[in-house]
Amino acid sequence: MIDMNRRGLVLAAGGAIAANAVGAPVWAATPQRKLGYAIVGLGGYGLGVIIPQFKNCEHSKLVALVSGDPVKAKRVASEYGVPERSIYNYDNYDSIKDNPDIDIVYVCLPVSMHAEYTIRAAKAGKHVLCEKPMALSSTECESMIAACKQAGKKLMIGYRCHFEPTNLEARRRARAGEIGKLRYFRSEHGFVQGNPSAWRLKKAMSGGGSLMDMGIYALQAARYMTNEEPIAVYAHERTDRSDPRFREVEDMIEFELEFPSGVIASCMSMYSANQNHILLMGDKGRIELEPGTGYHGNRLWVGNGRSEEITPPPGPGATQWAGQLDHMARCVIDNREPIVAGEEGLRDMRIIEAIYRSAREQKRIALKA
Repeated sequence: MIDMNRRGLVLAAGGAIAANAVGAPVWAATPQRKLGYAIVGLGGYGLGVIIPQFKNCEHSKLVALVSGDPVKAKRVASEYGVPERSIYNYDNYDSIKDNPDIDIVYVCLPVSMHAEYTIRAAKAGKHVLCEKPMALSSTECESMIAACKQAGKKLMIGYRCHFEPTNLEARRRARAGEIGKLRYFRSEHGFVQGNPSAWRLKKAMSGGGSLMDMGIYALQAARYMTNEEPIAVYAHERTDRSDPRFREVEDMIEFELEFPSGVIASCMSMYSANQNHILLMGDKGRIELEPGTGYHGNRLWVGNGRSEEITPPPGPGATQWAGQLDHMARCVIDNREPIVAGEEGLRDMRIIEAIYRSAREQKRIALKA
């Protein structure tokens, strides 16, 4: 547990935790010191998406960088006010343990590197926020969780949609019964993967194709919108192996999830078409999001068809990424478990493994509770 006085994190009087309308935690007080993040990986997501978000954060700040490109790292450090002494590479990464400014490490690397750099961060005494999918396998996920628990550090997975206003409002309305009893869920996620040399198309680095990258959004949405865990899955893959993009990983994979209440979820992921859609159908109406999990411009309709578009209330942060970064920081400050802890990533990975098995064996796979 953190010594609040030693770390300068004493909360103002009345710093109680409340819950907002969508169930995401809201803290009433602001700590005196923002918690410091080290971003591991200066690729498209770490540099292009996450780092610019710190200006929108209330409880988080950028304090360190980890990169294999020293020239890029120095340029980024200069642009964002990170001291050169807080630039690390993958060889001296373990020395982050000696930097008291670093509270949390955010792993924004290819999937094949998630387990190693999460475990090394925990051993260095740092909390970890790791991008999705959590790892190459459920076994790696279990090792990551065990390492963080042994070190007494928190582990959170980068499921940003849990902090996105449109998703939160759709989930709230579904759980409030606004469309009656939920009967059917559908989600398709994909984009055109144009670069045959992209790391996501190398199975050793990505663990798989569109399912690992985009299908996980459909899987996650099915779980958090229904508030249930699936009991069985049936999947089918369609991939043109003559396409140079898909020599190692799948293009299209469709999977059906069965839930205890009787809800059926029909999901699709793809690397050869653009789609981003979520639909919930109840016996009294429907909730639709399109795009459903985009970086920007998500839209929501409730009722029958698209006659009533809903503007959701603000989320827990200025942006979904700021909400995510600050949530992790506040969980560290208040010694609470993240709403998307490592166990959440493990659950998804076990289901993904079952989806791949189902597609491979062409049969329904029952899931363990």
